[in-house]
Amino acid sequence: MSQLKGACIIGQSGGPSAVINASAYGAIKTALECDDITQVLGACHGIKGVLDDDLIDMGKEDPKELAYMKYTPSSALGSCRYKLADPDVDDTDYKRILEIFKKYNVRYFFYNGGNDSMDTCNKISKFMLKNGYECRVMGIPKTIDNDLYGTDHCPGFASAAKYIATSVMEVYRDSTVYDTGMITVIPPCTTPA
Repeated sequence: MSQLKGACIIGQSGGPSAVINASAYGAIKTALECDDITQVLGACHGIKGVLDDDLIDMGKEDPKELAYMKYTPSSALGSCRYKLADPDVDDTDYKRILEIFKKYNVRYFFYNGGNDSMDTCNKISKFMLKNGYECRVMGIPKTIDNDLYGTDHCPGFASAAKYIATSVMEVYRDSTVYDTGMITVIPPCTTPA
């Protein structure tokens, strides 16, 4: 694998979690310190930010402010739930992504998210390879569901599990303060589509 020199784009997608920004911060900080990476761009609202050329130069941000990402929940760069089409059916988005990558000489693309985000990475990587554009596409796993293939414990899962366990413990405590019989129902957690 050849060494590449160029810019990188970092984006976030899917549901926010308590730790997605910590993962993004780690990638941003490391990229800013890497000699092979000439510019670090944050994609506003995930892949939509790439498609819309809505990018933030992370090197111009105050390092102290960026460090707050480690402790800030939600998605600091914004998120989306945009699913790329199969490139064999419609390659419009992929051509646009390649255009943006060439415009900024993007040689590294980091995408922070769950299953659909990893699918986006896979599709973009294959398209770039097929079109002869050298670019390292890397998924940064994040999901509260802990269901990403190939990951043991995904960032986001532990914080979500702890929240649910703590909430159930508190509901249990609250429901046992009375000496009368009662039924307490805790509805299942669902992720918005």
